[in-house]
Parts: sequence; structure tokens; C-alpha cells
Amino acid sequence: MVKKEKEFRPENRNLQLPEVNDFVVEFRKYRTELTKKFLDRKPWIPKDENKVTAFIPGTIQKVYVKDGDQVKEGEPMMVLEAMKMKNTIFASREGEILKIHVREGDAVAKNKVLIELKPD
Repeated sequence: MVKKEKEFRPENRNLQLPEVNDFVVEFRKYRTELTKKFLDRKPWIPKDENKVTAFIPGTIQKVYVKDGDQVKEGEPMMVLEAMKMKNTIFASREGEILKIHVREGDAVAKNKVLIELKPD
């Protein structure tokens, strides 16, 4: 079903036309209305590779590294206990520990920054 755009007439001066967007899929051009929900959405922000965050709420059981340590990719950095399961958090890349934001026994929320690595 194709929606027809309302034509502009002097009596429709206060009429706000919906925002439309053109896009191409497999060499075909389409036009679509952008909804208010779409326009008001939270923009996507790429993950900061220098920050290690908690993927689940839990308690820090063991911290294997300290500030200034050099870590290699895949090296264990700490253990996070959540729902009676111990999850080892490994270094996602090689680098130097800039700051550790938690201590053993701390309760952490989801997405809390645990460790910061020095930027490349």
C-alpha cells in the first residue's frame, strides 16, 4: 500500500508533513516515513575497548591484576560470581592496566566499569 503525501494548500499551512527517507535495496529505490519513535531513539555508541565492564550483576571474588600490570590477550584478570557461578573475566586485548575500579568482595551492577586499560 502506497501512502500519498498530502498536497500543500494554503489552508494546510499548519500541517506538519511526516519526515520521509529514501533508501535503496538491490537497485530499487524506496521511500518510507520515519516514525517519532525512530527519530527519538537513543543513538548507538560503539563499545570502548579500553574499558572492561561487568556483563552481569554480581560480586567480585578474586582480582588477579593490579594497576600498572601488563596483560596479554586472553589472560585472566578477575573472577565475577553471579547466581552461584564463577565467571572469569579475561583480557580482550594486550595492554597496560590503567586503573582497577573494584576490590574483592564488591557488589557490581551490570555494565559497571571494572578495569580501564591504557589506550593504544
